[in-house]
Amino acid sequence: MTYLENRLKQVPSGLRKVLFLNWPLVVLICTVAAVGFLMLYSIAGGDIDTWARPQMQRFAVGLVLMFGVAMVPIWFWRSMAGVAYLVSFLLLIFVEVVGEVGMGAQRWIDIGPIRLQPSEMMKFTLVLLLAAYYDWLDIKRVSRPLWVLVPVVLTVLPTVLVLMQPNLGTSLMLLLGGAAVMFAAGVSLWYFAAVGGMAVAAVAAVFLTRGTPWQLLHDYQYRRIDTFLDPTADPLGAGYNIIQAKIALGSGGWSGKGFMQGTQSRLNFLPEKHTDFIFTTLAEEFGFVGAFSLLALYALIIGFCLVSALQNRDRFSSLLIIGVAATFFFYIAVNLSMVMGMAPVVGVPLPLLSYGGSAMLVILVGFGLVQSAHVHRPR
Repeated sequence: MTYLENRLKQVPSGLRKVLFLNWPLVVLICTVAAVGFLMLYSIAGGDIDTWARPQMQRFAVGLVLMFGVAMVPIWFWRSMAGVAYLVSFLLLIFVEVVGEVGMGAQRWIDIGPIRLQPSEMMKFTLVLLLAAYYDWLDIKRVSRPLWVLVPVVLTVLPTVLVLMQPNLGTSLMLLLGGAAVMFAAGVSLWYFAAVGGMAVAAVAAVFLTRGTPWQLLHDYQYRRIDTFLDPTADPLGAGYNIIQAKIALGSGGWSGKGFMQGTQSRLNFLPEKHTDFIFTTLAEEFGFVGAFSLLALYALIIGFCLVSALQNRDRFSSLLIIGVAATFFFYIAVNLSMVMGMAPVVGVPLPLLSYGGSAMLVILVGFGLVQSAHVHRPR
């Protein structure tokens, strides 16, 4: 036993947990959030009260939640996995019945000062439950069909409910998050190959059923696909968002136009500039250097999570950390693909940057689970 370990044994357990936190990860999360506050301040034309201050308040609450979750032993969260999933699932059903409608979709529950989006909760409670499932399951049964069917059902059921809202972006992320945990747990690659083949068939079916009474997507979702394939076909309508986003991205150049000097956002050419398209504002003002720096920060966050997962000798903790890191990555990948014209616009926020309450709080709670697994890992 090292001198440091002997000294730490003399520290009260609560303070010792604080010392064992993954502090580089905390610093990186706060840094990315600070970039978001800066961009929201710029987008509002130097007004902190419009978007920046409410976002700071949400982040402060989320940070407290993150530390609170981190202090709770990881075995407790494992025991609560089924309850957390069930609550999220019931809230999704509740949304279908009495959910609040916004921008043509029924996704929120109004609970006074905040609007809760249960689909955001489901992204992480699904990961939590699947990690607990594979920790319980014997490693020899992981790839047997019957035992593969269970996580598939657990993933597909909430995905269908979210797709009915309709929310294509979150549905896709639920599928990807569930698949990431299954892959990390050691499920045979043949299953993923089969799903890939089914996905190709599903894409073909989406296009073949268009215009029929049994078409698979809503009309607005088909318009998003058309816009993705050819934004210039309707430059003042469905293609307007992505065209303006590309202009903002390209006009930033190497070093950008400067803080609060972005014309696309300041002159309101760029739609949803404080939520889904906030990355384009950053790229316009800080250019390639600023955009690359943000991506580097994101990469470091994911990297620290993966290192923590590899060092953890508890199977549940490792799978949980990988699932949270993968979900965080999918947030970034889907949003950036969307705003750069590489994928249809599906309304996925950029984590820790985009304005919004549910996503910010849920992501920080997810990192709280990562910290709990890190603090309480076998040593």
